[in-house]
Amino acid sequence: MNEKYGKVLAIDDNEDILFALKLLLKNYVEVIRTEMNPEIIPDLLSKEQFDVILLDMNFTKDAISGQEGFNWLEKILSIDHDAVVVFITAYGDAEKAVKAIKSGATDFILKPWQNEKLIATVSSAIRLRQSKNQASDLKKKQVEISAIQDQPFHEFIGNSPEMQQVFSTIRKVAKTDANVLILGENGTGKELVARALHRNSLRKDEVFISVDLGSITETLFESELFGYAKGAFTDAKADKSGRFELASGGTLFLDEIGNLSLPMQAKILTTIERREIIRVGSNNPKSIDVRLICATNNNIHDMVKNDTFRQDLLYRINTVEIHLPPLRERTGDIPLLANHFLGIYSKKYRKSIKGLSSETLKKLTQYQWPGNVRELQHALERAVIMSDSDTLQPDDFIISTKSDKIGEIEIDTFNLDDIEKNIIVKVLKQNQGNVTQAANMLGLTRTSLYRRMEKYGL
Repeated sequence: MNEKYGKVLAIDDNEDILFALKLLLKNYVEVIRTEMNPEIIPDLLSKEQFDVILLDMNFTKDAISGQEGFNWLEKILSIDHDAVVVFITAYGDAEKAVKAIKSGATDFILKPWQNEKLIATVSSAIRLRQSKNQASDLKKKQVEISAIQDQPFHEFIGNSPEMQQVFSTIRKVAKTDANVLILGENGTGKELVARALHRNSLRKDEVFISVDLGSITETLFESELFGYAKGAFTDAKADKSGRFELASGGTLFLDEIGNLSLPMQAKILTTIERREIIRVGSNNPKSIDVRLICATNNNIHDMVKNDTFRQDLLYRINTVEIHLPPLRERTGDIPLLANHFLGIYSKKYRKSIKGLSSETLKKLTQYQWPGNVRELQHALERAVIMSDSDTLQPDDFIISTKSDKIGEIEIDTFNLDDIEKNIIVKVLKQNQGNVTQAANMLGLTRTSLYRRMEKYGL
């Protein structure tokens, strides 16, 4: 240890031992506390947190069995289950060492000790405690975030009959392990539905893994979803778990499943049927246990009719289908959603905006919202940022209540790629190059639009 760090508590009924420990460790740790009476341990731990506790196994009541040490170890761990305890004793043997580790001790040092070994052991123990602290802090943050986000239908609200039907379906399906297919346009909240299903399921304490299949190229598909073994390819320096493996025990959300090519569909189908994966570069199958939720904005049933999506895969993923209505079909929810987002962004940007004027709400309900709830959310955020009044006005929203048309497009070719390219160019031009707005108008995700722009050299 080059720098002094960490707090150590040493407990031993031999004053000379404590003096020697203090003399040795004072140059390596920030704080070294010593105590001869183990009865004071609970009081010490209630007042102060130590990175490492050096604990004698044998006190005066029991010279050689070490049972007192085990009793105090149990007491320490009941007070602080993450405590890092290193036993130190003159009466050590292999049996006691094994029992110490099984009982929760981190290490075992014999008297008389070698100074270098003791210093190294304490250093490693301090690093272990710091790692535990970091893991504990991360877990607490995750719990706190979940408490905020994991409301029954967080940011997924609506009083319309259509949305009440969606909520009812979620409640019925969530407790099962049935595979669910969520259908709806971009921006309607498909991932929110998936997360609501997970939060209300028996797997809620396990992981939720989301995968945007539209952003994964065919060359990376297998390694991303199924993982790879060390040496499988040039950069495979170590084994890596894929998304299916990471999600085992929890929920796997496959977004944009309608964008998969037929070969990729076949690999997904095999994985679902066998409930196992084989990492790239390996021949060893690994069992998986995932609750599968898929989503697409495509008309997947038409894709089956057109032989662009496998019917057997559709049967596997849509035990239950949930259809999310576009925002234009539930305009009664727009005021509710608008006020919800207003509250979020007023707080975020520290604005004192009380509400939306009646003219503003009329304008919002007359707009078609091609980007659905996501577009409404972005519009509210921009309006809150730009507004100088305490009530949002119609001019705070740059939207048109007229029909959204991209104009006449001359078709001088029947090549679908050329037609798609012309439409993308025109929509990008109409939106002054704003990819997010263009993607919303085209009913695509930003990632999908970027891929098409790259394909056409735009």
